[in-house]
Amino acid sequence: MDNVYSIIKGPIFTEKGTFLKESENKLLIEVAQGANKVEIKKAFESIFNKKVEKVATIKKRGKVKRFKRSVGVQSDRKKALVTLKKGEVLDFIEGV
Repeated sequence: MDNVYSIIKGPIFTEKGTFLKESENKLLIEVAQGANKVEIKKAFESIFNKKVEKVATIKKRGKVKRFKRSVGVQSDRKKALVTLKKGEVLDFIEGV
């Protein structure tokens, strides 16, 4: 990947993601399809200036949806579960 901002698309706010953030210091983010764990780790560390311990990736296939007679497919997504090192804290909504 060329740019670190093209690798990380943004945070994902879900109940499970919020629970993981509060209990285990893990963040759930959406990343580019072609990004690997090493690229995600370097991009995250350079953008947020936080130390990353571990990165786990999840590929989610798009669902097939029907509306009346037409059939469509939602786009595929790739998520990353980023574990921060001890003492590191990051809150996406902190400045709001």
